[in-house]
Amino acid sequence: MLQERDKIFTNLYGQADWGLKGAKKRGIWSNTKEMLALGREKIIEDVKNSGLRGRGGAGFSTGMKWSFMPKEAGEKPHYLVVNADESEPGTCKDRDILRHDPHRLLEGCVIGSFAIGAKACYIYIRGEFYNEASNIQVAIEEAYQAGLIGKNACGSGEDIDIYLHRGAGAYICGEETALMESLEGKKGQPRLKPPFPAGVGLYGCPTTINNVETIAVVPEILRRGASWFEALGKPKNSGTKIFCISGHVNTPCNVEEEMGIPLKELIEKHAGGVRGGWDNLLAIIPGGSSVPMLPKSICDDVCMDFDSLRAVQSGLGTAGIIVMDKSTDIVKAIARLSHFYMHESCGQCTPCREGTGWMWRMMEKLAVGDAKPADIDRLLEVTKQIEGHTICALGDAAAWPIQGLIRHFRPEIERRMHLAKQAA
Repeated sequence: MLQERDKIFTNLYGQADWGLKGAKKRGIWSNTKEMLALGREKIIEDVKNSGLRGRGGAGFSTGMKWSFMPKEAGEKPHYLVVNADESEPGTCKDRDILRHDPHRLLEGCVIGSFAIGAKACYIYIRGEFYNEASNIQVAIEEAYQAGLIGKNACGSGEDIDIYLHRGAGAYICGEETALMESLEGKKGQPRLKPPFPAGVGLYGCPTTINNVETIAVVPEILRRGASWFEALGKPKNSGTKIFCISGHVNTPCNVEEEMGIPLKELIEKHAGGVRGGWDNLLAIIPGGSSVPMLPKSICDDVCMDFDSLRAVQSGLGTAGIIVMDKSTDIVKAIARLSHFYMHESCGQCTPCREGTGWMWRMMEKLAVGDAKPADIDRLLEVTKQIEGHTICALGDAAAWPIQGLIRHFRPEIERRMHLAKQAA
């Protein structure tokens, strides 16, 4: 269990002042100038050595991602973009950082921008986050007035500007290249890769896109040392993580814990346990709606980190834990998610545009038992045809929940068919 002294997000619940005065009391902006004085290469090396992996879902090494940027800014400027478009169902961690600890993010923006040679940073925030956008804008203005950003940021001799951009509430704009398209004023549709953003990104310039939580933890890594962060959690899954626990638990919450904590321990210690007791558990979606669910038998022992969840054919994703007890209509729940992905598909790729609608319609039939056993295999085959055949990962995100359902709850789908046949 994470010790209080090792927590990074010390105002996650908004109990203290989120403004500049309160932030400075919590140690934010305390030695930013000294951290910038380390130089770009040292900062990137420390972030790499800390083992920090992206907290937005993919889990790619942050330091490695930063190192892909050109060493020096040439004719084209460099940009840092913070992905605050948190739209994954079951996920609400970035919202609390933006609302209750905006200066922690801004300090990370300054350091991240400096590390990749960017003079400008854009925070792309989800359109529905009104209060969060309001707080972050106030924090930006406070930081400008205090000389922490802008000309000669933190007295470092570097000019770093931060801009807030409000999106229009599209799930697809959480995908980094669709986000850049939207930021440029175009329709939010993913770009083909290559070229990758580090070569050709925002406005055709070298760009790095990171999640809110990823950027927000960087100052603390430099402040306390890469070895401190690397010692938390598990090998190759180091540090702390904000877990969002919702659904059929007694006390839903956001909580910062060590990576690799057992799922059962996480729920029982922080969320008051499953409603009706652990034995009443049916399944858990461990990383936001786009990762495959896990039945109770796996949830008994699985740990919450990238590699442990991959080993059981699921994923940590955004760590949005959705708990479902035995009262859940599990097939209907996945049908509902299928409708979400159909609605949010940008329509650019044929497998996703056509396949998400087909999968939703089939899921609606399965939910009431209006299908044949062969239809289950047909549906599984269609998910495989969509998975990995689209420009971005939305096709995968639509396919995986259905794959998880068939993998673990096929008997329940067949039972409905049998009951429907008897009723007819």
